[in-house]
Amino acid sequence: KKSEQELKDEEMELFTKYYMEWKGGKKSDNISYANIPRFYYRLPAEDEVLLQKLREESRAVFLQRKSRELLDNEELQNLWFLLDKHKTSPMIGEEAMINYENFLKVGEKAGPKCKQFFTAKIFAKLLHSDPYGRISIMQFFNYVMRKG
Repeated sequence: KKSEQELKDEEMELFTKYYMEWKGGKKSDNISYANIPRFYYRLPAEDEVLLQKLREESRAVFLQRKSRELLDNEELQNLWFLLDKHKTSPMIGEEAMINYENFLKVGEKAGPKCKQFFTAKIFAKLLHSDPYGRISIMQFFNYVMRKG
């Protein structure tokens, strides 16, 4: 007596064989198809307890890793303190600004978790029509809180 999985495998083999005969050819001879990585994996069925547990565990590990990358309250306070300490004069109304040179200095002092936010690309993204080439400290901090 064959198991359900063996029956499914046999059915798939027969289907492939008959489909290829009907289509009028063998499997493609193109070697590049063998190099294409598999990108879809079906969700485990309810009766596949081990696969479900593995999926849950891998998801939990992924979420833990992502949460470790987030800035905690103390790190955010430290970042704000450093940004405020390195602001560049003159202020625009009540808004503190920072130039690129000071921006990089803060990036060096802020710590490894913050390093990803202190790039020229992010500075340029937040740069608006300031005559001194500065960005708003508040806008940058809000960006870090949204993205981090």
